[in-house]
Order: sequence, then C-alpha cells, then structure tokens
Amino acid sequence: MTIFYCRDTVRPSLLARVALYLAFSVGVAGGPTAARGTDLKPGKVGAAELTPWEFAFGSAVMTDYNFRGISVSARKPSVEVYVEPRYKLRPNLEIYAGLSVASIDLPNRPAAQVVYGAGIRPRFGALLLELGAQYLDYPGGMLFDGLGSAASCTNGAFFFDQCNTSKAVVGFWQVYANTVLAVSDSLKLGSNFDYSPSWGNSGAPAIYASVAAKVALPNSLLPANIGATVGGEIGRYSFGTTDSFYGVPAFPAGIKLPDYTTWNVGLSLTYKQFTFDLRYYDTNLSKANCNVLTGDHTATFGGAGAITPINPSGLVSNWCGAAFIAKLSFETVSAGLR
Repeated sequence: MTIFYCRDTVRPSLLARVALYLAFSVGVAGGPTAARGTDLKPGKVGAAELTPWEFAFGSAVMTDYNFRGISVSARKPSVEVYVEPRYKLRPNLEIYAGLSVASIDLPNRPAAQVVYGAGIRPRFGALLLELGAQYLDYPGGMLFDGLGSAASCTNGAFFFDQCNTSKAVVGFWQVYANTVLAVSDSLKLGSNFDYSPSWGNSGAPAIYASVAAKVALPNSLLPANIGATVGGEIGRYSFGTTDSFYGVPAFPAGIKLPDYTTWNVGLSLTYKQFTFDLRYYDTNLSKANCNVLTGDHTATFGGAGAITPINPSGLVSNWCGAAFIAKLSFETVSAGLR
C-alpha cells in the first residue's frame, strides 16, 4: 500500500496512502512539524504584549524526514519551511493558523508535503493545551493500481502476481489534542493524541497517542549562549481496515493495517534562533509490515519469510527501522505585527 504518514501497498501500498507522516512531528502545529511533537513547544503564551498578534516562521534541513518512526523521504535528506500567525485572545489563550511545506519521496511521487492547520492554545497555570485540526496534502501524486504492466506498481515489478500500489490522492484530515506540563524550569512532560478517519486516504481510521519528556541541562555545563536539552517520546499508532483499493487475495475488501509502537530519544543544542538536533528513531515493525504501511517504491523481495496474508508479494522495506537523524532548524517569532 501507499499511505502518507505511512502507507503501504502490497497490492495495497500504504505509505503513499498515508505517507507516513508526518510526520515530524508533521507540520504546522505538529504537522509534521512546526510546533507539535516531542519538541514540547506548542507555542508561546506569555506576558502581555503591545499587540495580540505574533507571526512565527522557520525552516529546517534534516538528513532524513522521519515521521513517527517512518521515513517519508526514502531515507534521503529533506528540507521544510513553515509560517504560523497567532492571535492572543487573552494572555492565557491563543488561536493560530499555519502552513508548512516539506520535500518528501513517497511511492505515488507527489511534489511535496503541504500541511494546512488551525487551532487554539489555552493555558492553565503550568499546563498548556493545544487543540486543532489539519489537512496533510500531497499534490501531484500518480495512480499505481497494480493492474496491467509493472509500470502500474510503485516498485516497478510483480512478485507472485502482487506488487505495491497507491492511490493518486493520499491527502487526509486529522484532529489532535496535545499537552505540555512545565513540572519545573528544567523539566517538561507532554502528550500527543491524533485521530484521522481515513489515514492517507486509505479508508482506515487511525489513532496516535504518545507521551514525551524533555529535560534542560544545567547552564554551568555549557558554553555561553548555548542551551541544551535531552528528550524522548514513546507512542503507539493504531489502525483500522482499508478500503478495497488496498485489498489482497486473502482480504479483497481491504486489509487491517498493522499497529506499531515507535520511540525516539535525542539531544538538542540551541543558539539564539538555531537548533541542532541529533536523534535516534525506531519502531517494532517488521520489514514486511513496514512495506504494508508504506507501499515503499524502493522495496525489495525479502524471501519466503516475508510473505504474509497482508503482504503476499513478500516485499520488504527498511523505512521503519533504526535511524540516527541530524536536523538543523531556524525558528523565530515576530511580535507586534499590525
């Protein structure tokens, strides 16, 4: 299959379908990126300002775009930019909208990942909430239905009369609820919850839930003007059953996508508006189930042991295994915009 945020198509190919994610911690307000996820920085809601408006923007370059344990850039470097206007209704209540664009490499060959989002951030003392919705778009995708020639397969070949497939349109909606609790000046705890009625336009509903922690290292251990944190996240992605497009001989009406657990841990160094992050990602997905979720167009035959009822081609993907990823990002907030 092919799903963004992670689809794989073995006849079904879900990464193009879900294309992971996104994601990176995906997009604006978390889309795969701007303000959600383990960075535990859902937004600034602080002291009164001259104007209730703020305008956040940033960019990043990374050695691999990893969304919740799965590469959406085919293990290659990626770049991303985002913008997020914010408006403070009260000192402890903010609304926002956002747009992020990232380079990707998914099975249905979309031009980019574009995430549109909006939401609200209320604060209750040390607890910050973030509630919102976003649409993850993958414009320019092509249809690979696995019918006819090998050119109709994302991976360009049939195995046991099966191959990876993907819809042309893999964009999807999701809603989310995140929290950040400032336990102390140096310790923050967070949680993330996302729900999509059709992950990667596959027809399969999806729920992602995770917990995260972030600890600031003492300034005495660091050079002047350098901040450092260590943090990690552990989450669980649970999926329903796809529509018939991703059906296989054993399940022609659609397949139950494999649930999985993912985790990451890393070190971040910050200097002014720049952050360098070095992070380890992994999942408990087998290479065969990774192929089912991603529809990897670079998948290879994994032998008889990789043939399963939901992966009858025996193709395997390395997009879900252990990865060390370096990321350099720039973020800033301009206050007082009129």
